[in-house]
Amino acid sequence: MITAALAVLAPLVAAPPRASAQAVVDHIVKRTDRWQEVFVRSPAMGRVVQLDVLLPADQAARRPTLYLLDGNGSTETQPLSTWTMRTDIVRFFADKHANVVMPVGGGGTFYTDWLADDRRLGHNRWETFLTNELPPLVDNLLRGNGTNAMAGVSMGAQAATTLTFRHPALYRALAAYSGCLYSSDLGQATVRTVVADKGGNADNMWGGVANPEWPAHDPIRHAEALRGKPIYLSTGSGVPGPYDLAFDPSYSYPTDLTTAIAIEQVAHECTVLFDARLRLHRIPATIRYNTPGTHSWPYWQDALHDSWPTLRAGLGI
Repeated sequence: MITAALAVLAPLVAAPPRASAQAVVDHIVKRTDRWQEVFVRSPAMGRVVQLDVLLPADQAARRPTLYLLDGNGSTETQPLSTWTMRTDIVRFFADKHANVVMPVGGGGTFYTDWLADDRRLGHNRWETFLTNELPPLVDNLLRGNGTNAMAGVSMGAQAATTLTFRHPALYRALAAYSGCLYSSDLGQATVRTVVADKGGNADNMWGGVANPEWPAHDPIRHAEALRGKPIYLSTGSGVPGPYDLAFDPSYSYPTDLTTAIAIEQVAHECTVLFDARLRLHRIPATIRYNTPGTHSWPYWQDALHDSWPTLRAGLGI
């Protein structure tokens, strides 16, 4: 049934990024020699965007860049990326020759260009910022070599996959953790729920239910654009495990175990559907179905570690 349903999904042509003026560094706060907070003045976003940035030990040699997106639990007021707040990412990348760039905030936005400003979530042109303004700035400031990979968790997993298929020449590898990788048809309800959770109106993002922007941002309709890239997908089963025996709301997202179970069950079903799409088109991917696993950060830390060989292959390390 899944195969039959997927076979009728017609591919759509993705829109090119919108033209943008040059982004510039507003200021930099050095937490350590290897960890910086870089504040970028973005014409597209109309504000200063904070980035958590990890640097390799050898900062003289040019190196590839991993862009790592947050989930819906992120806020514009938090001090750092949730990746640096809730995982061992600083230690994990200490011996790896790559830049890691993590936008701070973006919850509810899907890191996309919104059609209209939102009363709650404001003005968002994330796709233009991430794909047009930021890469040349990173390559110049952080000695990037033009080779990039994209990864994300939960809401950021959908966004990472969408940005990758819409800009296949820019990103050479993809990792998506606990995401729902379809956003039109039945998937539209899931996306709208995520946006509404942050008080936003998804009509301002991709329009009404029949607007072509929804299928234009739907990874399952554009899986063919991922062909040839190293791909890693992971999801839990929703079954609690050792990490959940001492569920810590300050460490995990969402804030209660029952919801963490329910959301991960949805992510699991979404991953099964996307897996079927990849198999239908004979697109290779590394896919992990983990039992146990709920929608919380300890499991995503494990997934980041497990996905590194896939990302490293795309980055040419």
